[in-house]
Amino acid sequence: MFYTNYDSPVGKLLLAASDRGLAGVYFENHRHFKGSAGWQQDDGHEVLLQARQQLQEYFAGTRREFDLPLDMSAGTPFQQAVWQALLAIPFGTTASYGELARQLGKPSAVRAVGAANGRNPVSIIVPCHRVIATSGALTGYAGGLVNKQVLLAMEAGGQLV
Repeated sequence: MFYTNYDSPVGKLLLAASDRGLAGVYFENHRHFKGSAGWQQDDGHEVLLQARQQLQEYFAGTRREFDLPLDMSAGTPFQQAVWQALLAIPFGTTASYGELARQLGKPSAVRAVGAANGRNPVSIIVPCHRVIATSGALTGYAGGLVNKQVLLAMEAGGQLV
Protein backbone atom coordinates (compact mmCIF):
# COMPACT_ATOMS: atom_id res chain seq x y z
CA MET A 1 0.00 0.00 0.00
CA PHE A 2 1.22 3.47 -0.90
CA TYR A 3 0.11 6.76 0.62
CA THR A 4 0.42 10.50 0.48
CA ASN A 5 -1.06 13.34 2.50
CA TYR A 6 -3.31 16.03 1.10
CA ASP A 7 -4.24 19.27 2.86
CA SER A 8 -7.82 19.78 1.73
CA PRO A 9 -10.41 22.43 2.56
CA VAL A 10 -11.93 19.93 5.03
CA GLY A 11 -8.61 19.19 6.71
CA LYS A 12 -5.72 16.84 6.24
CA LEU A 13 -6.53 13.70 4.26
CA LEU A 14 -4.45 10.58 3.86
CA LEU A 15 -4.79 9.09 0.37
CA ALA A 16 -3.90 5.42 -0.06
CA ALA A 17 -3.48 3.28 -3.17
CA SER A 18 -2.66 -0.29 -3.98
CA ASP A 19 -1.47 -1.64 -7.30
CA ARG A 20 -5.18 -2.00 -8.21
CA GLY A 21 -6.29 1.58 -7.54
CA LEU A 22 -7.27 4.12 -4.92
CA ALA A 23 -7.92 2.19 -1.72
CA GLY A 24 -8.44 4.91 0.87
CA VAL A 25 -9.29 8.53 1.56
CA TYR A 26 -9.11 9.06 5.30
CA PHE A 27 -9.81 12.17 7.37
CA GLU A 28 -7.28 13.04 10.07
CA ASN A 29 -9.52 11.69 12.85
CA HIS A 30 -11.26 9.05 10.73
CA ARG A 31 -13.18 6.74 13.02
CA HIS A 32 -12.30 3.46 11.25
CA PHE A 33 -8.75 4.15 10.05
CA LYS A 34 -6.42 1.47 11.33
CA GLY A 35 -3.18 3.28 10.54
CA SER A 36 -0.56 3.19 7.84
CA ALA A 37 2.03 0.95 9.50
CA GLY A 38 3.94 -0.87 6.80
CA TRP A 39 2.71 1.43 4.04
CA GLN A 40 5.17 3.26 1.81
CA GLN A 41 4.92 7.01 1.33
CA ASP A 42 4.92 7.81 -2.38
CA ASP A 43 4.01 11.40 -3.22
CA GLY A 44 4.59 10.65 -6.92
CA HIS A 45 2.35 7.56 -7.21
CA GLU A 46 0.22 8.03 -10.34
CA VAL A 47 -3.13 7.08 -8.78
CA LEU A 48 -2.44 9.27 -5.75
CA LEU A 49 -1.52 12.21 -7.98
CA GLN A 50 -4.74 11.71 -9.97
CA ALA A 51 -6.76 11.51 -6.75
CA ARG A 52 -5.20 14.69 -5.41
CA GLN A 53 -5.90 16.54 -8.68
CA GLN A 54 -9.49 15.35 -8.87
CA LEU A 55 -10.11 16.21 -5.21
CA GLN A 56 -8.73 19.72 -5.84
CA GLU A 57 -11.14 20.09 -8.77
CA TYR A 58 -14.02 18.78 -6.62
CA PHE A 59 -13.31 21.29 -3.85
CA ALA A 60 -12.94 24.07 -6.43
CA GLY A 61 -16.41 23.24 -7.72
CA THR A 62 -15.26 22.15 -11.18
CA ARG A 63 -15.65 18.36 -10.74
CA ARG A 64 -18.85 16.51 -9.92
CA GLU A 65 -17.76 12.93 -10.71
CA PHE A 66 -14.50 11.14 -10.05
CA ASP A 67 -12.73 9.03 -12.64
CA LEU A 68 -10.25 6.90 -10.74
CA PRO A 69 -9.48 3.20 -10.55
CA LEU A 70 -10.76 1.99 -7.18
CA ASP A 71 -9.61 -0.90 -5.02
CA MET A 72 -12.39 -1.68 -2.59
CA SER A 73 -11.30 -5.28 -2.07
CA ALA A 74 -10.81 -4.76 1.68
CA GLY A 75 -14.56 -5.06 2.29
CA THR A 76 -16.85 -8.03 2.56
CA PRO A 77 -19.04 -8.80 -0.47
CA PHE A 78 -21.96 -7.02 1.24
CA GLN A 79 -19.84 -3.96 2.05
CA GLN A 80 -18.57 -3.85 -1.52
CA ALA A 81 -22.17 -3.98 -2.80
CA VAL A 82 -23.09 -1.04 -0.56
CA TRP A 83 -20.03 0.91 -1.69
CA GLN A 84 -20.92 0.28 -5.34
CA ALA A 85 -24.45 1.54 -4.64
CA LEU A 86 -22.98 4.72 -3.14
CA LEU A 87 -21.29 5.47 -6.45
CA ALA A 88 -24.72 5.78 -8.08
CA ILE A 89 -25.87 8.63 -5.80
CA PRO A 90 -25.58 11.76 -7.97
CA PHE A 91 -23.65 14.85 -6.93
CA GLY A 92 -25.81 17.27 -4.96
CA THR A 93 -28.39 14.67 -3.94
CA THR A 94 -28.85 12.37 -0.97
CA ALA A 95 -30.31 8.93 -0.35
CA SER A 96 -31.49 7.30 2.83
CA TYR A 97 -30.10 4.14 4.37
CA GLY A 98 -33.51 2.56 3.74
CA GLU A 99 -33.41 3.46 0.05
CA LEU A 100 -29.99 1.84 -0.29
CA ALA A 101 -31.19 -1.28 1.52
CA ARG A 102 -34.16 -1.56 -0.86
CA GLN A 103 -31.92 -1.01 -3.91
CA LEU A 104 -29.76 -3.89 -2.73
CA GLY A 105 -32.83 -6.12 -2.41
CA LYS A 106 -32.44 -6.26 1.39
CA PRO A 107 -35.08 -3.87 2.73
CA SER A 108 -34.69 -5.06 6.32
CA ALA A 109 -30.90 -4.56 6.29
CA VAL A 110 -30.98 -0.82 7.04
CA ARG A 111 -28.59 -1.09 10.00
CA ALA A 112 -26.20 -3.32 8.04
CA VAL A 113 -26.23 -0.79 5.20
CA GLY A 114 -25.44 1.94 7.72
CA ALA A 115 -22.57 -0.07 9.16
CA ALA A 116 -21.14 -0.80 5.69
CA ASN A 117 -21.55 2.85 4.74
CA GLY A 118 -19.56 3.84 7.82
CA ARG A 119 -16.75 1.45 6.88
CA ASN A 120 -16.32 2.91 3.39
CA PRO A 121 -12.54 3.39 3.05
CA VAL A 122 -12.70 5.80 0.11
CA SER A 123 -14.47 8.81 1.64
CA ILE A 124 -15.63 11.62 -0.64
CA ILE A 125 -14.75 9.68 -3.83
CA VAL A 126 -17.24 6.96 -2.87
CA PRO A 127 -19.82 9.42 -1.53
CA CYS A 128 -20.93 7.96 1.78
CA HIS A 129 -21.54 11.54 2.96
CA ARG A 130 -24.62 11.60 0.70
CA VAL A 131 -26.45 9.04 2.86
CA ILE A 132 -28.80 10.43 5.48
CA ALA A 133 -31.58 9.19 7.74
CA THR A 134 -35.07 8.75 6.28
CA SER A 135 -36.15 11.74 8.38
CA GLY A 136 -33.54 13.88 6.61
CA ALA A 137 -31.33 14.05 9.68
CA LEU A 138 -27.59 13.79 9.29
CA THR A 139 -26.32 10.75 11.09
CA GLY A 140 -22.84 9.39 11.77
CA TYR A 141 -19.92 9.99 9.47
CA ALA A 142 -16.50 8.39 10.01
CA GLY A 143 -14.88 11.70 9.01
CA GLY A 144 -17.01 13.67 11.47
CA LEU A 145 -20.49 15.17 11.13
CA VAL A 146 -19.09 18.66 10.56
CA ASN A 147 -17.25 17.40 7.48
CA LYS A 148 -20.42 15.66 6.26
CA GLN A 149 -22.32 18.95 6.64
CA VAL A 150 -19.60 20.87 4.79
CA LEU A 151 -19.50 18.40 1.89
CA LEU A 152 -23.29 18.34 1.50
CA ALA A 153 -23.50 22.14 1.68
CA MET A 154 -20.74 22.50 -0.91
CA GLU A 155 -22.48 20.08 -3.27
CA ALA A 156 -25.75 21.96 -2.79
CA GLY A 157 -24.04 25.10 -4.05
CA GLY A 158 -22.95 26.56 -0.75
CA GLN A 159 -19.58 27.84 0.30
CA LEU A 160 -16.85 25.77 1.86
CA VAL A 161 -16.43 26.69 5.51
